[in-house]
Amino acid sequence: MVQATPSTQRKPQRRLDFQRMNEIGLLVVIALLYLTFYFYANNFLTFRNQVSILRDAAAFGIAAWGATLIIIAGEIDISVGPMVAFLSVCFAFLLKTEDMPMAMAFILTAVFGCALGAIPGILRAWYDVPSFIGTLGLWSALGGMALYLTDSVPVTIPPNDFLDWLGGELFGIPISAIVMFILFGIFVFISRKTAFGRSIFAIGGNASAAHLSGIKVKNIRVALFAIAGVLAAITAILLTARNGVGDASVSRSGLEFSVISAVVVGGTALSGGRGSILGTLLGIFVISLIGNGLVLMGINSYLQPVVSGVIIVAAVLLNILASRYGARRNIKGA
Repeated sequence: MVQATPSTQRKPQRRLDFQRMNEIGLLVVIALLYLTFYFYANNFLTFRNQVSILRDAAAFGIAAWGATLIIIAGEIDISVGPMVAFLSVCFAFLLKTEDMPMAMAFILTAVFGCALGAIPGILRAWYDVPSFIGTLGLWSALGGMALYLTDSVPVTIPPNDFLDWLGGELFGIPISAIVMFILFGIFVFISRKTAFGRSIFAIGGNASAAHLSGIKVKNIRVALFAIAGVLAAITAILLTARNGVGDASVSRSGLEFSVISAVVVGGTALSGGRGSILGTLLGIFVISLIGNGLVLMGINSYLQPVVSGVIIVAAVLLNILASRYGARRNIKGA
Protein backbone atom coordinates (compact mmCIF):
# COMPACT_ATOMS: atom_id res chain seq x y z
CA MET A 1 0.00 0.00 0.00
CA VAL A 2 1.45 3.28 -1.11
CA GLN A 3 1.37 5.99 1.53
CA ALA A 4 0.54 9.51 0.42
CA THR A 5 3.41 11.85 0.84
CA PRO A 6 2.70 14.80 3.07
CA SER A 7 2.13 18.03 1.26
CA THR A 8 4.82 20.59 1.36
CA GLN A 9 4.47 22.79 4.40
CA ARG A 10 4.06 26.49 3.68
CA LYS A 11 5.12 29.25 5.93
CA PRO A 12 2.02 31.09 7.12
CA GLN A 13 1.54 34.33 5.30
CA ARG A 14 1.02 37.42 7.41
CA ARG A 15 -2.11 39.09 6.15
CA LEU A 16 -3.06 42.63 6.93
CA ASP A 17 -6.47 43.01 8.51
CA PHE A 18 -8.59 45.65 6.77
CA GLN A 19 -10.14 46.88 10.01
CA ARG A 20 -6.73 47.23 11.63
CA MET A 21 -5.60 49.31 8.66
CA ASN A 22 -8.63 51.56 9.19
CA GLU A 23 -7.75 51.96 12.84
CA ILE A 24 -4.13 52.78 12.04
CA GLY A 25 -5.34 55.38 9.54
CA LEU A 26 -7.58 56.94 12.19
CA LEU A 27 -4.71 57.10 14.66
CA VAL A 28 -2.75 59.01 12.01
CA VAL A 29 -5.69 61.38 11.52
CA ILE A 30 -5.98 61.96 15.29
CA ALA A 31 -2.25 62.66 15.52
CA LEU A 32 -2.49 65.16 12.64
CA LEU A 33 -5.47 66.87 14.28
CA TYR A 34 -3.60 67.21 17.57
CA LEU A 35 -0.58 68.60 15.77
CA THR A 36 -2.65 71.08 13.77
CA PHE A 37 -4.70 72.33 16.70
CA TYR A 38 -1.61 72.53 18.90
CA PHE A 39 -0.17 75.16 16.57
CA TYR A 40 -3.35 76.97 15.54
CA ALA A 41 -5.86 76.60 18.40
CA ASN A 42 -5.21 78.45 21.65
CA ASN A 43 -5.31 76.39 24.86
CA PHE A 44 -6.06 73.20 22.94
CA LEU A 45 -3.70 70.99 24.97
CA THR A 46 -4.75 72.29 28.38
CA PHE A 47 -6.10 69.72 30.82
CA ARG A 48 -9.50 71.41 31.07
CA ASN A 49 -9.90 71.36 27.30
CA GLN A 50 -9.03 67.67 27.13
CA VAL A 51 -11.70 67.06 29.78
CA SER A 52 -14.12 69.05 27.65
CA ILE A 53 -13.29 66.85 24.65
CA LEU A 54 -14.01 63.73 26.72
CA ARG A 55 -17.33 65.18 27.89
CA ASP A 56 -18.36 66.08 24.35
CA ALA A 57 -17.33 62.63 23.14
CA ALA A 58 -19.48 60.92 25.77
CA ALA A 59 -22.51 63.00 24.74
CA PHE A 60 -22.83 60.89 21.58
CA GLY A 61 -20.27 58.14 22.12
CA ILE A 62 -22.46 55.99 24.38
CA ALA A 63 -25.19 55.83 21.73
CA ALA A 64 -22.56 55.06 19.09
CA TRP A 65 -21.89 51.58 20.54
CA GLY A 66 -25.43 50.46 19.74
CA ALA A 67 -25.39 52.21 16.37
CA THR A 68 -22.20 50.34 15.44
CA LEU A 69 -23.82 46.95 15.97
CA ILE A 70 -26.95 48.05 14.09
CA ILE A 71 -24.94 49.20 11.07
CA ILE A 72 -22.77 46.06 11.13
CA ALA A 73 -26.04 44.11 10.90
CA GLY A 74 -26.88 46.03 7.72
CA GLU A 75 -29.46 48.34 9.32
CA ILE A 76 -29.55 52.05 10.24
CA ASP A 77 -30.91 54.09 13.15
CA ILE A 78 -31.51 57.83 12.74
CA SER A 79 -33.81 58.26 15.74
CA VAL A 80 -31.11 58.74 18.39
CA GLY A 81 -31.32 62.53 18.77
CA PRO A 82 -35.10 62.84 19.31
CA MET A 83 -35.11 59.68 21.43
CA VAL A 84 -32.50 61.14 23.78
CA ALA A 85 -34.50 64.38 23.94
CA PHE A 86 -37.78 62.59 24.67
CA LEU A 87 -36.22 60.33 27.31
CA SER A 88 -34.49 63.32 28.92
CA VAL A 89 -37.87 65.03 29.27
CA CYS A 90 -39.45 61.83 30.62
CA PHE A 91 -36.65 61.42 33.16
CA ALA A 92 -37.07 65.02 34.33
CA PHE A 93 -40.83 64.59 34.74
CA LEU A 94 -40.29 61.35 36.68
CA LEU A 95 -37.87 63.09 39.04
CA LYS A 96 -40.46 65.80 39.69
CA THR A 97 -43.12 63.23 40.56
CA GLU A 98 -43.81 63.09 44.28
CA ASP A 99 -42.76 59.92 46.09
CA MET A 100 -40.89 58.67 43.00
CA PRO A 101 -37.67 56.95 44.13
CA MET A 102 -34.71 57.94 42.01
CA ALA A 103 -33.84 54.31 41.30
CA MET A 104 -37.33 53.80 39.89
CA ALA A 105 -36.91 56.89 37.67
CA PHE A 106 -33.70 55.38 36.29
CA ILE A 107 -35.33 52.01 35.67
CA LEU A 108 -38.46 53.44 34.05
CA THR A 109 -36.39 55.66 31.73
CA ALA A 110 -34.35 52.64 30.64
CA VAL A 111 -37.53 50.60 30.11
CA PHE A 112 -39.05 53.43 28.02
CA GLY A 113 -35.89 53.55 25.93
CA CYS A 114 -35.87 49.78 25.44
CA ALA A 115 -39.54 49.71 24.41
CA LEU A 116 -39.25 52.67 22.03
CA GLY A 117 -36.04 51.34 20.51
CA ALA A 118 -37.64 47.95 19.89
CA ILE A 119 -40.41 49.47 17.72
CA PRO A 120 -38.37 49.90 14.49
CA GLY A 121 -36.75 46.52 15.21
CA ILE A 122 -40.16 44.83 15.32
CA LEU A 123 -41.27 46.65 12.19
CA ARG A 124 -38.11 45.48 10.42
CA ALA A 125 -38.16 41.91 11.70
CA TRP A 126 -41.81 40.99 11.33
CA TYR A 127 -43.19 43.43 8.77
CA ASP A 128 -40.08 43.99 6.64
CA VAL A 129 -40.29 47.79 7.05
CA PRO A 130 -36.83 49.21 6.21
CA SER A 131 -35.07 50.36 9.37
CA PHE A 132 -34.48 53.78 7.82
CA ILE A 133 -38.24 54.30 7.46
CA GLY A 134 -39.02 52.92 10.92
CA THR A 135 -36.46 55.10 12.67
CA LEU A 136 -37.39 58.11 10.52
CA GLY A 137 -40.96 57.81 11.78
CA LEU A 138 -39.68 57.51 15.35
CA TRP A 139 -37.39 60.50 14.78
CA SER A 140 -40.34 62.67 13.77
CA ALA A 141 -42.76 61.41 16.42
CA LEU A 142 -40.41 61.60 19.41
CA GLY A 143 -38.98 64.98 18.43
CA GLY A 144 -42.46 66.47 18.12
CA MET A 145 -43.69 64.82 21.33
CA ALA A 146 -40.73 66.11 23.35
CA LEU A 147 -41.38 69.67 22.18
CA TYR A 148 -45.15 69.31 22.74
CA LEU A 149 -44.79 68.03 26.31
CA THR A 150 -42.47 70.88 27.30
CA ASP A 151 -43.69 73.65 24.98
CA SER A 152 -40.00 73.85 24.03
CA VAL A 153 -39.14 74.98 27.58
CA PRO A 154 -36.48 73.06 29.57
CA VAL A 155 -37.87 70.98 32.46
CA THR A 156 -35.96 71.73 35.66
CA ILE A 157 -35.19 68.85 38.02
CA PRO A 158 -35.09 68.95 41.85
CA PRO A 159 -31.66 69.39 43.46
CA ASN A 160 -29.98 66.05 44.09
CA ASP A 161 -26.47 65.24 45.25
CA PHE A 162 -26.26 62.00 43.29
CA LEU A 163 -27.29 63.67 40.03
CA ASP A 164 -24.77 66.44 40.71
CA TRP A 165 -22.09 63.77 41.09
CA LEU A 166 -23.31 61.94 37.99
CA GLY A 167 -23.05 65.13 35.94
CA GLY A 168 -19.66 65.99 37.41
CA GLU A 169 -16.17 64.47 37.45
CA LEU A 170 -14.21 61.76 39.22
CA PHE A 171 -10.49 62.46 39.58
CA GLY A 172 -10.87 65.12 36.91
CA ILE A 173 -12.53 62.77 34.39
CA PRO A 174 -16.22 63.30 33.51
CA ILE A 175 -18.46 60.55 34.89
CA SER A 176 -20.14 60.35 31.48
CA ALA A 177 -16.76 59.57 29.88
CA ILE A 178 -16.09 56.86 32.48
CA VAL A 179 -19.48 55.32 31.68
CA MET A 180 -18.65 55.51 27.97
CA PHE A 181 -15.37 53.62 28.45
CA ILE A 182 -16.98 50.98 30.67
CA LEU A 183 -19.63 50.37 28.02
CA PHE A 184 -16.88 50.34 25.38
CA GLY A 185 -15.27 47.38 27.13
CA ILE A 186 -18.60 45.58 27.44
CA PHE A 187 -19.47 46.03 23.77
CA VAL A 188 -15.98 45.02 22.62
CA PHE A 189 -16.48 41.77 24.52
CA ILE A 190 -19.97 41.29 23.07
CA SER A 191 -18.86 41.91 19.49
CA ARG A 192 -15.72 39.77 19.64
CA LYS A 193 -16.31 36.99 22.15
CA THR A 194 -20.00 36.09 22.08
CA ALA A 195 -22.25 34.12 19.74
CA PHE A 196 -24.55 37.15 19.68
CA GLY A 197 -21.74 39.33 18.33
CA ARG A 198 -20.74 36.78 15.69
CA SER A 199 -24.38 36.50 14.63
CA ILE A 200 -24.54 40.26 14.06
CA PHE A 201 -21.64 40.08 11.59
CA ALA A 202 -23.22 37.06 9.89
CA ILE A 203 -26.53 38.88 9.45
CA GLY A 204 -24.78 41.93 8.02
CA GLY A 205 -22.83 39.77 5.60
CA ASN A 206 -25.78 37.72 4.36
CA ALA A 207 -29.03 37.65 6.35
CA SER A 208 -30.54 34.81 4.30
CA ALA A 209 -27.52 32.58 4.81
CA ALA A 210 -27.48 33.46 8.51
CA HIS A 211 -31.12 32.40 8.79
CA LEU A 212 -30.45 29.11 7.02
CA SER A 213 -27.56 28.42 9.39
CA GLY A 214 -29.90 28.62 12.37
CA ILE A 215 -29.38 32.21 13.51
CA LYS A 216 -32.59 33.84 14.79
CA VAL A 217 -32.33 36.91 12.59
CA LYS A 218 -35.64 38.48 13.68
CA ASN A 219 -34.87 38.23 17.38
CA ILE A 220 -31.41 39.69 16.95
CA ARG A 221 -32.70 42.63 14.93
CA VAL A 222 -35.23 43.49 17.62
CA ALA A 223 -32.58 43.07 20.32
CA LEU A 224 -30.18 45.43 18.54
CA PHE A 225 -32.69 48.27 18.36
CA ALA A 226 -33.82 47.63 21.95
CA ILE A 227 -30.18 47.87 23.10
CA ALA A 228 -29.81 51.13 21.18
CA GLY A 229 -32.88 52.44 23.03
CA VAL A 230 -31.34 51.59 26.42
CA LEU A 231 -28.11 53.36 25.43
CA ALA A 232 -30.17 56.40 24.39
CA ALA A 233 -31.77 56.32 27.85
CA ILE A 234 -28.34 56.25 29.53
CA THR A 235 -27.27 59.21 27.38
CA ALA A 236 -30.46 61.08 28.28
CA ILE A 237 -29.93 60.51 32.01
CA LEU A 238 -26.32 61.69 31.87
CA LEU A 239 -27.22 64.79 29.83
CA THR A 240 -30.04 65.63 32.23
CA ALA A 241 -27.70 65.25 35.21
CA ARG A 242 -25.07 67.40 33.50
CA ASN A 243 -27.43 70.20 32.42
CA GLY A 244 -29.80 70.08 35.38
CA VAL A 245 -32.82 70.09 33.04
CA GLY A 246 -34.72 67.81 30.71
CA ASP A 247 -34.08 69.45 27.37
CA ALA A 248 -36.26 68.78 24.32
CA SER A 249 -33.98 70.92 22.13
CA VAL A 250 -31.53 68.00 21.94
CA SER A 251 -33.80 66.68 19.18
CA ARG A 252 -32.62 69.54 16.97
CA SER A 253 -28.92 69.27 17.77
CA GLY A 254 -28.09 66.66 15.12
CA LEU A 255 -26.94 64.09 17.67
CA GLU A 256 -27.88 61.22 15.36
CA PHE A 257 -25.62 62.55 12.62
CA SER A 258 -22.66 62.78 15.00
CA VAL A 259 -23.29 59.15 15.98
CA ILE A 260 -23.54 57.89 12.41
CA SER A 261 -20.51 59.96 11.35
CA ALA A 262 -18.40 58.48 14.14
CA VAL A 263 -19.43 54.94 13.20
CA VAL A 264 -18.74 55.43 9.49
CA VAL A 265 -15.47 57.28 10.06
CA GLY A 266 -14.53 54.38 12.34
CA GLY A 267 -14.58 52.06 9.33
CA THR A 268 -17.95 50.34 9.75
CA ALA A 269 -19.41 49.55 6.33
CA LEU A 270 -22.90 50.96 5.72
CA SER A 271 -23.58 47.84 3.67
CA GLY A 272 -23.07 45.74 6.82
CA GLY A 273 -20.85 42.84 7.75
CA ARG A 274 -17.75 44.83 8.68
CA GLY A 275 -16.82 47.16 11.52
CA SER A 276 -15.48 47.33 15.05
CA ILE A 277 -16.22 49.04 18.35
CA LEU A 278 -12.58 50.18 18.58
CA GLY A 279 -12.87 51.85 15.18
CA THR A 280 -15.98 53.66 16.38
CA LEU A 281 -14.12 54.87 19.49
CA LEU A 282 -11.44 56.38 17.26
CA GLY A 283 -14.15 57.88 15.06
CA ILE A 284 -15.76 59.45 18.13
CA PHE A 285 -12.52 61.19 19.00
CA VAL A 286 -12.02 62.38 15.42
CA ILE A 287 -15.45 64.02 15.45
CA SER A 288 -14.96 65.47 18.95
CA LEU A 289 -11.50 66.84 18.17
CA ILE A 290 -12.71 68.52 14.99
CA GLY A 291 -15.61 70.24 16.75
CA ASN A 292 -13.49 71.37 19.69
CA GLY A 293 -10.52 72.54 17.64
CA LEU A 294 -12.58 74.55 15.18
CA VAL A 295 -14.26 76.45 18.02
CA LEU A 296 -10.89 77.27 19.63
CA MET A 297 -9.54 78.41 16.27
CA GLY A 298 -12.40 80.89 16.03
CA ILE A 299 -13.75 79.49 12.77
CA ASN A 300 -17.03 81.14 11.79
CA SER A 301 -19.92 79.03 13.12
CA TYR A 302 -21.44 78.85 9.62
CA LEU A 303 -18.19 77.52 8.18
CA GLN A 304 -17.56 74.95 10.91
CA PRO A 305 -19.88 72.31 9.36
CA VAL A 306 -18.14 72.83 6.01
CA VAL A 307 -14.68 72.31 7.48
CA SER A 308 -15.93 69.36 9.56
CA GLY A 309 -17.44 67.73 6.47
CA VAL A 310 -14.22 68.06 4.50
CA ILE A 311 -12.13 66.59 7.33
CA ILE A 312 -14.58 63.71 7.86
CA VAL A 313 -14.56 62.84 4.15
CA ALA A 314 -10.75 63.02 4.17
CA ALA A 315 -10.65 60.65 7.17
CA VAL A 316 -12.93 58.15 5.44
CA LEU A 317 -10.88 58.43 2.24
CA LEU A 318 -7.71 57.73 4.20
CA ASN A 319 -9.32 54.61 5.64
CA ILE A 320 -10.41 53.42 2.18
CA LEU A 321 -6.91 53.93 0.80
CA ALA A 322 -5.44 52.07 3.77
CA SER A 323 -7.82 49.17 3.14
CA ARG A 324 -6.90 49.03 -0.53
CA TYR A 325 -3.23 49.07 0.37
CA GLY A 326 -3.85 46.19 2.75
CA ALA A 327 -5.74 44.30 0.02
CA ARG A 328 -2.83 44.67 -2.41
CA ARG A 329 -0.41 43.42 0.25
CA ASN A 330 -2.64 40.42 0.90
CA ILE A 331 -2.83 39.56 -2.80
CA LYS A 332 0.92 39.76 -3.15
CA GLY A 333 1.42 37.65 -0.06
CA ALA A 334 -1.06 34.97 -1.12
